Amino acid sequence: MLTLYLDPASTTCRPVTLFATDAGIQLNTVHINLSLGEHLIAGFSEINPNQAVPVLDHDGFRLTECSAILKYLADLVPSPAYPSDLQTRAHVNQWMDWFNTLFLKDFGYGCVYPQIFDFLRLSEAAERERTAWHAPRAAKRLKILDDHLAASGPYLCGDAITLADYMGACFVNLGELVDFDFSSFPDVQRWIATMKARSAWDAVHAGFYGWRAALHQSRIAA
Repeated sequence: MLTLYLDPASTTCRPVTLFATDAGIQLNTVHINLSLGEHLIAGFSEINPNQAVPVLDHDGFRLTECSAILKYLADLVPSPAYPSDLQTRAHVNQWMDWFNTLFLKDFGYGCVYPQIFDFLRLSEAAERERTAWHAPRAAKRLKILDDHLAASGPYLCGDAITLADYMGACFVNLGELVDFDFSSFPDVQRWIATMKARSAWDAVHAGFYGWRAALHQSRIAA
């Protein structure tokens, strides 16, 4: 049995559920509500000492980290979204690493998360410094992504969707939580629209869009 511990709205969980749904992989899901701190309780800490989701349990074999879980599931099927050709697969790995190590640091943790998570918010002066540091770097990452998509075709690695698209699109659309303006990046917008047209997108993102609506409502109330 494949069991996935997740919060449906989580940035790192959505790529896994989107890919699994598209690939017809049946997952038994266990909801770990991050907003209630369920990832911090002792029981879950025994499952993942990092106190983070997603976690995949395959008949006792446990695996953490979004990228690793995606690759494992794709090989399990197997799926053309993780090509067997060595160089094509290397490009998929390259983009997945890029989103994890460069993009999410500047865009997610530098620009988006501090606006929505109180525990990440610093003093007013420190927030100005953080924005001054990360905002231009996030714009640089988006420009790199936009230029690449302009040349690559409909998807990151050409004409066919890969794991890099599943992961990357869910990382980029994180900006919707704070109404980030993507108008300067038309090929990123085009790519995101292509991903949103997938039949599983809306169902997988129901929790995410509910979170977005709640954030908007809280801003109006404030």
